[in-house]
Amino acid sequence: MNILFVTSTRIGDAILSTGLLEYLRAENAEINVTIACGPAAAPLFDEFPGLKQIIVLDKMILSLHWLRLWFLTIGTHWDIVVDLRNAPVTLMLRCRKRYTLPRGGNNNRRVEQIAGVLNLTEVVAPKLWTNEYYDNLAKELLPRGKKILAVGPTANWQAKTWRQENFAELIERLTSSSGILSNSCVLLLGRDDERPMVQRLINSIPGDKLVDLIGRIDLLTAYACLRRSAFYIGNDSGLMHLAAASGTPTLGLFGPTKEELYAPWGKNTAVVRTTIPFNNIFPENFEHRTSESLMDSLTVDMAYDAAQALWERTRGKFNG
Repeated sequence: MNILFVTSTRIGDAILSTGLLEYLRAENAEINVTIACGPAAAPLFDEFPGLKQIIVLDKMILSLHWLRLWFLTIGTHWDIVVDLRNAPVTLMLRCRKRYTLPRGGNNNRRVEQIAGVLNLTEVVAPKLWTNEYYDNLAKELLPRGKKILAVGPTANWQAKTWRQENFAELIERLTSSSGILSNSCVLLLGRDDERPMVQRLINSIPGDKLVDLIGRIDLLTAYACLRRSAFYIGNDSGLMHLAAASGTPTLGLFGPTKEELYAPWGKNTAVVRTTIPFNNIFPENFEHRTSESLMDSLTVDMAYDAAQALWERTRGKFNG
């Protein structure tokens, strides 16, 4: 069975679509899946069972990347086409069944909207596929016998990033001798180009507690490291969804994005948001590329209390 699965450029949305992909794999024997996605998300699918190829949709002028997708897929008769991007070119492909994400969406969680593409009555939880190589690499990278507090202090735009000094204070409180993650090591994750954004946070963590992997590992290795972590705290980002998919207790920090749409998915997850609601948080003439953080009404006390509540609810889930 030949399946074309067109998913997101963004890592977070691509992760949220993996449950749908896993459903297709489980329901159809002997599948050959071609996955089309953006370059940032492509490594997520490297170990997918039944993978035929990944078509990386590098953005091109005049949207020629869609013409390239058509050229690479027109010669196949597809059994199923799932297009979460609603690309017009997939209308011109020969297929038995075609499923798309309705335009305009609705007020449901994004992961629920994606499940609705196949009219599923229940969401299939996001899932990533790895192998022993990544698990063994995670074992080498992380200190043995220590609990790991994983932190995602960055995001794809500055307005939704909690300030470095807040992360530093929260980490200190959580990992102190009286904290819920007493004497844990701190794993920092992010892209290499995000390092300047959090250099002061990196410097604030004692060297014997710090595992700095920002820009140093790929997504599947990060996923394996998260599976071995005791807890994750981070901004609304792809890393947050990666942590939630790993099963590790995950606390997402929200402000200028809607948790009603993008809260991490899973029973081991929670969110805490700014006291200023989404509808009132944006200043006049807001520009997401240049705006400073809009997360200041989320206090360290609020984040600590939310972390403590999630820890109590998920106690015993530590996989390290």
